Amino acid sequence: MHKLGRGHRDKVQQFMAITGTSEKFALQALKASDWNLEGAFDLFYSQPQIRSIPDSRHLEELYQRYKDPYTDMIMADGISLLCNDLQVDPGDIVMLVISWHMKAATMCEFSRQEFFLGLQTLGVDSIEKFKERITYLRSELKDEQKFREIYNFAFTWAKEKGQKSLALDTAIGMWQLLFAEKLWPLVDQWCQFLQVRHNKAISKDTWSQLLEFAKMVDPSLTNYDAEGGILIGAIDCQGDY
Repeated sequence: MHKLGRGHRDKVQQFMAITGTSEKFALQALKASDWNLEGAFDLFYSQPQIRSIPDSRHLEELYQRYKDPYTDMIMADGISLLCNDLQVDPGDIVMLVISWHMKAATMCEFSRQEFFLGLQTLGVDSIEKFKERITYLRSELKDEQKFREIYNFAFTWAKEKGQKSLALDTAIGMWQLLFAEKLWPLVDQWCQFLQVRHNKAISKDTWSQLLEFAKMVDPSLTNYDAEGGILIGAIDCQGDY
């Protein structure tokens, strides 16, 4: 590694520190991704055979630490304890990314199957390894396709059981969380508009279309075509708001 420039050496060290892999594999992954660190992480996490296989006994120990005493689930108190162990705030968006990896059906709940699946997918069987993955989990939000998947997952994850739509207050909270990452400048105006003029639950269609709107329409709304473009029910009257 002494032949590498300082920038490349730093990337190798960072990759090894986060993934726990050897210098040889770190070099292979980084070279294969043209020295793009996020691309190397994607390569690492998309190939299970190169990751350490989590020990099922350790997974069970972790699950028992967080499991609710009265039901075979990890509930809000257990997730709060997990956040404390990971040294992240329960409202941190990384918890949404973790829930996405676990394919969690409901906010603030992990079934045994979801918990085991998520940790196996991440190659994690200890809190120390879990904490090492946090940087990578945050980096996934910068990937456009993964952000879209996480955004779409958030709708079902955050809505009340048995409901088809997402409560307005919950939707606003999720939009503010998600668009803090994408830095959409109209998010506050959009949320204020909904509270004043819409004031009802958010449908799946509106949720999905807003991401396209934020991506394609200029913040000035000058290129928004209500006739032939992206249609978002209530947003057609926002221009006058």
